[in-house]
Amino acid sequence: MKSIAAAIAVSALALGASAAAYAQDKGTVGIAMPTQSSLRWISDGNELKAALESMGYGTTLQYAEDDIPNQLAQVENMVTTGVKALVIASIDGTTLSAVLQQAADAGIKVVAYDRLIRDSPNVDYYTTFDNFQVGVLQASSLLKGLKERFPDVKPWNVELFGGSPDDNNAFFFYDGAMSVLQPLIDSGDIVVKSGQQGMETVGTLRWDGAVAQSRMDNLLSAHYSDGSVVHGVLSPYDGLSRGIISSLRGVGYGTGDQPWPIVTGQDAEVPSVKAIIAGEQYSTIFKDTRELAQYTAQLLDTVLSGEEVAGLDTETYDNGVKVVPSILLTPYEVDATNYEERVIASGYIKAEDLQ
Repeated sequence: MKSIAAAIAVSALALGASAAAYAQDKGTVGIAMPTQSSLRWISDGNELKAALESMGYGTTLQYAEDDIPNQLAQVENMVTTGVKALVIASIDGTTLSAVLQQAADAGIKVVAYDRLIRDSPNVDYYTTFDNFQVGVLQASSLLKGLKERFPDVKPWNVELFGGSPDDNNAFFFYDGAMSVLQPLIDSGDIVVKSGQQGMETVGTLRWDGAVAQSRMDNLLSAHYSDGSVVHGVLSPYDGLSRGIISSLRGVGYGTGDQPWPIVTGQDAEVPSVKAIIAGEQYSTIFKDTRELAQYTAQLLDTVLSGEEVAGLDTETYDNGVKVVPSILLTPYEVDATNYEERVIASGYIKAEDLQ
């Protein structure tokens, strides 16, 4: 990791330079992103494209709009046109085995980007954040908020939401969170009034905020119409959080008589940071995707230059066929007390965008 980090420090200085400044054309890298409906994937795509082009690579960047056949066709086209490497943030990481075999046969390196590609031996590297720790941070933040906002209440009524079951990360987020919450559920300090636990029950397909809102509507109607109060909601992603908050607002939460529950999130999206400032969402998890893009670009440059990559995690991420060598970056909690330091001072979000 140290060797990669040192190289990133150097390459970052060149980000403003034109790819034309490099005498050698290093070939083209295909970048397959899941959707433009999420602000973070737009940012990831742009950051990756800029980082790779600053190093002398051409890029082809495609968004599949959460359509699995569309992403498959896009990756197939990239392989056919002869890219030197693929960076894939998969929609469903189990559906790409055949095209990844074609890529391997053609000598194309494959990096799974932030979402592990499962059930294929032809995934060379994985770049992501410590996703179990993301869940730990979310649950710890939820617990901190419950103690702050509802200090005299026990037990706390908490409902659980998971990410998309076809995204391997969603299970790491959920398992990390439950490593904190399950002991409190077992002790009776937290009650899941709906009784709904486990990713097979609480997962939210395609990370869809409208689906989360509809499920929250149903939970409120079925389990809280007796006057019970929701004190907290574990949400693994900002887009889901906003849907959940809309549902809660619809039945009167956010008033003096009915304060907002503690709602978590992830990705530090601008609308959710605004919601944190307004007191509607309690926290989010900040994963600096600029850093992830830089590490991914430098990893590829090192590999394609024929050099060895040092400092990789070779134990954590088993995709069902192999343990994929990985780079794991650090996530951070963001709430009303530190958002200026984390996301504004770092340049991730402009202060004027939060007005």
